[in-house]
Amino acid sequence: MNAITGIRPVGPHAVLVSVADADAAVALATWARDRLDAVDIVPAARSVLVDGIADVSLVTEQVATWPGPAQSTPGPLVELEVRYDGPDLADVAQLWGLAPDEAAQRHADLEHRVAFCGFAPGFGYLSGLPEEWAVPRLSSPRSRVPAGAVAVADQWTGVYPQASPGGWRIIGHTDAELWDPRRQPPALLAPGVRVRFRQVR
Repeated sequence: MNAITGIRPVGPHAVLVSVADADAAVALATWARDRLDAVDIVPAARSVLVDGIADVSLVTEQVATWPGPAQSTPGPLVELEVRYDGPDLADVAQLWGLAPDEAAQRHADLEHRVAFCGFAPGFGYLSGLPEEWAVPRLSSPRSRVPAGAVAVADQWTGVYPQASPGGWRIIGHTDAELWDPRRQPPALLAPGVRVRFRQVR
């Protein structure tokens, strides 16, 4: 089923599509937005919710025709200037077996992609870290993480759009405005967007 591992109805007007991973979820959501008559299509880590549909059976049949992630069109690219000066950079570097400047370069060399959004308005979960580079969350979350903090946890990278509590490891910061209700769309990092971090001193 082309990376689809299951499709099930969720009430009378929605279906939940399970997929292999976050990249497949983004690819399916991008494909579905162009083809399905739905009010909302929401990717998550390993699923896509297709909500506000008139005919669950028809949409289930349509989703089953998805050709798979290999046929998906790449999303737009956003570049964020980052100063790799976070309080947890040295710890992350040690986990990776690198010097801090090498860890910063390793992170900046990757192309990330927003898999889904959650936690706070404008907070995107960015895939791109290989499994072997996964890092644990802090054992005790901070009571306040500043807006613009670039942080990693597990295989994800995230940028905090506003000051909030958080348990991710902060490796740098950006001055980019991640969430602006006056902007259309308000979130700079929406699902499917590709992200490159450009290191600045």
